[in-house]
Amino acid sequence: MDILTTDADPTTLEADWLIVPVVGGTAAALADAAAKLTELGDLDAPAGSSAVVPMPAGAEASRALFVSFGDDLSDTRAVRKAWSTAFQKAFAKSCSGVAVAFPAGAPAGVSAEMAARAVVAGTGQNLYQSDNTRGLPARLRVAGSPDAAAIDRGRTLGECVNVTREFVNRHAGEMTPEVFADRAKALCEEAGLEVAVYDREWMEREKFGSMLAVAQGSDNPPRLLVMRHRGGDGPLHGLCGKGVTFDSGGLSLKPSASMQDMKADMGGGATVLGAMLAAARLGVKADVIGVVGLVENMISGRSYRLGDVLRARNGVTIEVHNTDAEGRLVLADVLSWTVDQGAEKLVDLATLTGACVVALGEEIAGLFPNDDAWAGKVLDAAERAGEDVWQLPMHDAFDEQLKSDVADCKNVGTRWGGATTAAKFLQKFVGGATWAHLDIAGPAFATSSKPHRDGGGTGAMVQTLVELLEGEAA
Repeated sequence: MDILTTDADPTTLEADWLIVPVVGGTAAALADAAAKLTELGDLDAPAGSSAVVPMPAGAEASRALFVSFGDDLSDTRAVRKAWSTAFQKAFAKSCSGVAVAFPAGAPAGVSAEMAARAVVAGTGQNLYQSDNTRGLPARLRVAGSPDAAAIDRGRTLGECVNVTREFVNRHAGEMTPEVFADRAKALCEEAGLEVAVYDREWMEREKFGSMLAVAQGSDNPPRLLVMRHRGGDGPLHGLCGKGVTFDSGGLSLKPSASMQDMKADMGGGATVLGAMLAAARLGVKADVIGVVGLVENMISGRSYRLGDVLRARNGVTIEVHNTDAEGRLVLADVLSWTVDQGAEKLVDLATLTGACVVALGEEIAGLFPNDDAWAGKVLDAAERAGEDVWQLPMHDAFDEQLKSDVADCKNVGTRWGGATTAAKFLQKFVGGATWAHLDIAGPAFATSSKPHRDGGGTGAMVQTLVELLEGEAA
């Protein structure tokens, strides 16, 4: 889509839709109409409420879409949701062009960010489609914000979020570990990332005993995807992703309803891919390695068994009590290898536990750190990105649940505190590195559509990771 900024009066722009943000009852364009709608109560609901008004004869735009942004433009979450709701409504019908008028009276420093958010909403949240059911516009004109750099940043972020969403939405018969790795490799090379893909034989030499146990039941071979962005001279940052392209549960077989959306169990890996592409394309001044462990968790005569004792590459032995707790077994070796490459600050992302969804719902990621300062940086980055993250406890008492009589640990604890026991398991494989685990089982995949976004892959946490890396560079 062609995206341009302009200083022109937005009411003079030719478009099928003129989107008019309303902040505190006022608007930069069509102020009288906005005031009347506010007076009538049509825009008094929380941010995201909207009203459609036909444009008068002689106007260039066909119709105006007034959208309430509430009273506070610094509320990134509300602003992001309002933009997304507006674009979702506009793009529901076939259209050739959309114009956007920026709100009047924006506080200092907000306008450029608003421009970026607008384009992220348009390209990242709403221009993406996997089924060609919507007629998407060929052009977007942004009036009242001449900051082209912010527009370019928004476009790039939106496109990288879209990569994550597209990978998550592809069905598991298509998106095997090998296909994921090959497609990702091509995208990384195009973006200027260093990239390598390693096969089963390489992992056997590197003693990936935990990850390979999960992979052994599938006819589709595993892959390790390694991406490198050399953007700075500071500490090496590691982004690690769970890439289980389909999860049957293994011998601890999932019921059909729980298995239906398991094409999305590689959401953590897809998020790392999107973030690494963004880091390269935006020129983030940080040194970053992204590592994704790609496997299928399937059933066959070769499947790993309950009671098996696995040896991870760092030497920790693991007694298997549930083959459906496989993502942590993949990440165990991925984290250990990434630390051995020199990564000092780590974030791993995984659709890891249903327990986290029970605790936090479907739109909030759980954060489990081993360092409070690092946790604060992740939370701050999420705040800037307008994404929801909540920190959960990492008390040592949870380690008791992982004790085994025949190995160093079990791969699951009891049913209580399952999200934390999974994180405590992962902590055994990060050595002395500063680390945070993000459980994105809820927000990575939307089971239904809402006014501000489509169902399916969401691309959650890509923007948070980019904000984190940019903060580190600064």
